[in-house]
Amino acid sequence: MVNILAQENSLMNRFVSEIRDKEIQRDSMRFRRNMERIGEIFAYEISKHFDYKNQEITTPLGISKMSLPQSKVVNATILRAGLPFHNGFLNYFDTAENAFISAHRKYHKDGTFTIQFEHLSSPSIDGKILILSDPMLASGASMEIAYKGLLEKGTPKHTHIVTIIASNQGVNHVKKHINMKNVTIWAGDVDDELTSKSYIVPGLGDAGDLAFGSKV
Repeated sequence: MVNILAQENSLMNRFVSEIRDKEIQRDSMRFRRNMERIGEIFAYEISKHFDYKNQEITTPLGISKMSLPQSKVVNATILRAGLPFHNGFLNYFDTAENAFISAHRKYHKDGTFTIQFEHLSSPSIDGKILILSDPMLASGASMEIAYKGLLEKGTPKHTHIVTIIASNQGVNHVKKHINMKNVTIWAGDVDDELTSKSYIVPGLGDAGDLAFGSKV
């Protein structure tokens, strides 16, 4: 299943438009905060699909019966660009465990690249809800490698793959190379074009550089 939030009118469209806008992008603090706010909106939407149980809450004046989420959550993200986005999920899933994946593109002289998987820090994900987030889903290769690496830590009950901007090619890559049973893809928006160097067009540029400054 693929859910594209831009297909419905909501306040999130404003936040996505701002992280795309080349003038507003100059404010790196606002860029990070917008990614965080987008993560919070995704967290709210994803929470609707958790397991819930009725519980009694004692107030100063009596008993209130409420349906509360029971699912155990692991928030995972790909460094470094995913950190502000990840923090938005953590703001809402404040008792969640967390996982971090270090992966980057290694470019070759002919302009092609491979994904270098370097490090994974993760709790057990067995039987839990896994939320794997990355701001950009371009070729889809990083997401595939990250997901398959996380499976070494167990079999999640359900996985939510979440991105702010995806390409059609990236979505199709994930659907082709990942077993989509118990997997849901969430995207803020999906763009049609992917360049020969796997940059999304119109996209927004390099999310890591915009959030934290250009790398050497």
